Amino acid sequence: MQNLFEILDQLYEEAVEIRRYLHQYPELSFEEVETPKYIANYHKQLGHDVRTGVGGRGVVAKLTGAKPGPTIALRADFDALPIQEQTDVPFKSKNDGVMHACGHDAHTATLLILAKALNQLQDELSGTVVFIHQHAEEYQPGGAIAMIEDGCLNGVDVIFGTHVWATGPVGSVGYRSGPVMAAADRFHLTVKGKGGHGAQPHLTKDAVVIGSQVVTNLQQIVSRRVDPLASAVVSVGNFVAQNAFNVIADTVQIDGTVRTFKESVRTKVEQEMKRIVEGTCLASDADYDFNFVRGYPAVHNTEKETNYVAELAKTIPGVDDVYEIEPQMGGEDFAYYLEHVKGTFFFTGAQHPDWEETYPHHHPKFDIDERCMLHASKVLGKAVLNYK
Repeated sequence: MQNLFEILDQLYEEAVEIRRYLHQYPELSFEEVETPKYIANYHKQLGHDVRTGVGGRGVVAKLTGAKPGPTIALRADFDALPIQEQTDVPFKSKNDGVMHACGHDAHTATLLILAKALNQLQDELSGTVVFIHQHAEEYQPGGAIAMIEDGCLNGVDVIFGTHVWATGPVGSVGYRSGPVMAAADRFHLTVKGKGGHGAQPHLTKDAVVIGSQVVTNLQQIVSRRVDPLASAVVSVGNFVAQNAFNVIADTVQIDGTVRTFKESVRTKVEQEMKRIVEGTCLASDADYDFNFVRGYPAVHNTEKETNYVAELAKTIPGVDDVYEIEPQMGGEDFAYYLEHVKGTFFFTGAQHPDWEETYPHHHPKFDIDERCMLHASKVLGKAVLNYK
């Protein structure tokens, strides 16, 4: 263990270089070309068994230890977001309109450096380590489900993953057993009324008024249809009826998201949304198209593996705060891995103590304290070496 930590300390500057290189050349979900090539070449130079094109654009590398033991998977995502970067760092994105605004560049650098460190300890390593480099986490249906179908979890006994957390102080590790991130669904609604002259509303079926009633009625689902002890979010993010000022809208496009933790609540919300849309439109004699799209399921960490990581994190140099976090309403397709094997997904603090303002994930000024990569690699590395 001490050897691993010393090697990771020595490789920290390389981790920074990798992260900054990837940050300059981000690629969108399902459009990753150069990033998976870079990852595959890195592993090939280490002599690992490498598969490319897994599930489409994913990369899976394997390191087999000299001693028998479990097969442990570690996962990092590598896609970016359609955001124009607004930071002033010297390594800012060179791809216009695309940015690593969620830390996936750091996830990838962390896993690559850990792979290099563990490679140097191969003669002492028990079991097999599977490095899952996943594409397209940011955009549903995501890359995880396709990679699983393509065999990335074959023979795997347990999986660990982390997310750098810009709003958590560097040196902290957040964990939680059970549901830790929400199911992330979305919905699309088109209200079909009857347009007309703004001076003759009696001859129309005003899609704006009808759509507004739908939005208002949807707010009753969480407040009046869901158990107050459960958690749910129904948010409308888009309401479009583009017309001239004196024209009553013929149609309205409404889009939004639903977040839940329990499958029963997820189903309840979907059913209630369909009922409300149908009833509201029926009352106004309007037609509609409604589509509820199920996205990533909720992330459910297994108890034993979560407690295991929480306890070992307390012994990691540089980690001075290990705490149980509240469930997060953000979605993560790491959930799919946990539907097949036991494991846990934890959060590694990445907030720099000297920054006057910290920007959240998916913000054009998002950035991290790069020391979080060293902490993450040590937690994941110790999880590998100690797991029985």
